[in-house]
Amino acid sequence: MTEGTSAPVSVRIIPNTSGNPAGKLADAEVIFGAEFGPFCGLKLLGFAIWERRSGGRNVTFPARQYSVNGERRSFALLRPANGDVGAQEVIRDFILDAYSRTEAEAQ
Repeated sequence: MTEGTSAPVSVRIIPNTSGNPAGKLADAEVIFGAEFGPFCGLKLLGFAIWERRSGGRNVTFPARQYSVNGERRSFALLRPANGDVGAQEVIRDFILDAYSRTEAEAQ
């Protein structure tokens, strides 16, 4: 596991050592520091890092699954507050960077 300690937000990487499901590299937790007031000391779970079939990596966000007429759907739990979808790219890149640092430390 890797965790930054001095940043307002840090990421803890939990490697997927079982190899199951295929393509899943790790889970990630986003940990909030003192600068986030009531969120201080809390962590947001449910992020996962995956290897893409075409190469590269992707991060999935926390979601809740539900059914409508027998069809499975998911509802994203982390959403942009102001409709700016680019806000999700920032956290995605932050998590991928933390995973890359963890990978480099392991070698």
